[in-house]
Amino acid sequence: MTVDLEHPQTQHHPTPARSPAIQDLQSSGEIRILVIDDDISTCSLIKAALSNPDFQIDTVSDPQLLESTLARRLDPEQRGYYHLILLDYVLPGVEPELVFSWIRDHQPEANVVVITAYPSMDSALSCLRARTYDYVTKPFQIDHLRDIVTRCLENQGLLRMTEDALRENLGAAIRERRKALGYTLAEMSKRTDVSLGYLSQIELGKNSASIETLYRISLALGMKLSELFQSIQRQ
Repeated sequence: MTVDLEHPQTQHHPTPARSPAIQDLQSSGEIRILVIDDDISTCSLIKAALSNPDFQIDTVSDPQLLESTLARRLDPEQRGYYHLILLDYVLPGVEPELVFSWIRDHQPEANVVVITAYPSMDSALSCLRARTYDYVTKPFQIDHLRDIVTRCLENQGLLRMTEDALRENLGAAIRERRKALGYTLAEMSKRTDVSLGYLSQIELGKNSASIETLYRISLALGMKLSELFQSIQRQ
């Protein structure tokens, strides 16, 4: 068993195929992730699946090194911390409650996603008490895990949509709502007093709309402006 921390690596190669959710996001700085699993191959799989130029992903597979790993300094001048910990619930020789206590003591700001091959009501309740972010069962789908990680980091304010992706998603949300209501672009133009060409460009994600224009569009669609933005957030 090994611990991949002596030479923490930030990936510098193209991100592998992944869901659009992660392709359309940009980070606000380096994001530190720790993967804890006694199966080295699982650690490697998760690390490869989440590979991103802005992610520093460390792995630990030896339970005896777990506490020291959580307590170690990532930066020589200050105590380091992880933004996210992906934790195998069942580790040889270590009770889950003890692991949760180490995380509380040494990594209090980290969100925790638990991954387990032995789901049960007891483990789910234990994770609930520990206020973990999510609970994933093995075998898991790579895309599903990426989506959970993406959502978690978005909620922490560490990932956000790129401007291009925001325009495209907002345009798609407006178009879908308009079609659901049975409005043509021409009818929307009359309802919003916005030119047909401008509306078309907004729906195609090729033009940014002002807040005033988005307000007019949301009213025409029978929704609040806040609801329009909420509609583009991934579930």
